[in-house]
Amino acid sequence: MTLWFVFALMTAAAIFAVLWPLGQSTNAQAGSDIAVYRDQLDEIERDRAAGLIGAAEAEAARVEVSRRLIAAADAAEFTHVLPIGSPLWRRRALSVGAVILLPGIAAAFYLALGSPQLPGQPLAERVPGAHQGRSIASLVSEAEAHLERNPDDIRGYEVLAPVYLRMGRFADAVRARRKLLTLGGESAGRQSDLGEALVAAANGVVTAEAKSAFERAMVLDPEELKARFYIGLAAEQDGNRAKAADIWRAMTKNAPTDAPWVPIVREALARVDAQSSNAVPGPTADDIAAAGAMSEKDRGDMIRNMVARLADRLKENGSDVEGWQRLLRAYLVLGEREKAISAADAAKRALANDADKLRRIEDTIKSLGLEG
Repeated sequence: MTLWFVFALMTAAAIFAVLWPLGQSTNAQAGSDIAVYRDQLDEIERDRAAGLIGAAEAEAARVEVSRRLIAAADAAEFTHVLPIGSPLWRRRALSVGAVILLPGIAAAFYLALGSPQLPGQPLAERVPGAHQGRSIASLVSEAEAHLERNPDDIRGYEVLAPVYLRMGRFADAVRARRKLLTLGGESAGRQSDLGEALVAAANGVVTAEAKSAFERAMVLDPEELKARFYIGLAAEQDGNRAKAADIWRAMTKNAPTDAPWVPIVREALARVDAQSSNAVPGPTADDIAAAGAMSEKDRGDMIRNMVARLADRLKENGSDVEGWQRLLRAYLVLGEREKAISAADAAKRALANDADKLRRIEDTIKSLGLEG
């Protein structure tokens, strides 16, 4: 009810402002103008007689003032014809009638055609409705068309790049991230985002190019969280679980407990810790010292024995994907490519029931050139 009262006051104020001139008398104003122009004609005549102005100037001034006097006289006569020149009480009655009738007519139309009982609908609820029924693909196509017309629109690429990632369009995500670096300049966040897109395009493998992007991000900002996480992942994929654990443990040490990325890092840390506890022990300090005193042949035999023990363990527990990765690299270091190819086939068979591990070992086989 209060809202209706406010609307009524606003309407009355607007109508009153428009109709206010109807309540003013114009005869006095017109008469005042005529008197002024007549005084000006008399003054011109006095100045000419006193020799203050010449005859030509006096005649020109007299013509101009006479023209204004005639116009003022015509206006005074015209007000007697129009309602505005009618008696004051009649014009004021017209104003009051307008204030009452116009809002009444408007309210009648609204009550007949409008829906005053419907609840309000905020803008936030109405805007999403404009996109209802439209697929993500169509919205992306529309955004892409916009970028074709406006290729330097940084905001457009910022919106599309993460959408590409969620849609699995990794190559497009990489292109969008590169475009952002070109248009907006280098930053730790943009380098990390590019590295993330490159990792996604490589099926989760931190490639050399991706690692370079993360390292550049770390140079720009040593506290860049995404870059630190992926540098740890690169260390894990290289078989250096201890380095990965150190990086991730440092990230979680002083992190807020409610940070959304903390569970992901802790899960990765738990994974490498579990793998480290099940791994075949490396050479002890005595083994290293003894190896230094060995001949080249004896040292090679010792390494082959360690590789053989790793291969035997993997025959018993073939689920250790990191162990398979180390074995493949070890065979290649020893120059035993045929054994590496055989181990790659064995690894794929052992990990066939675990899609994630199978994908990782296949990526390793591909990167080492052991396909086929």
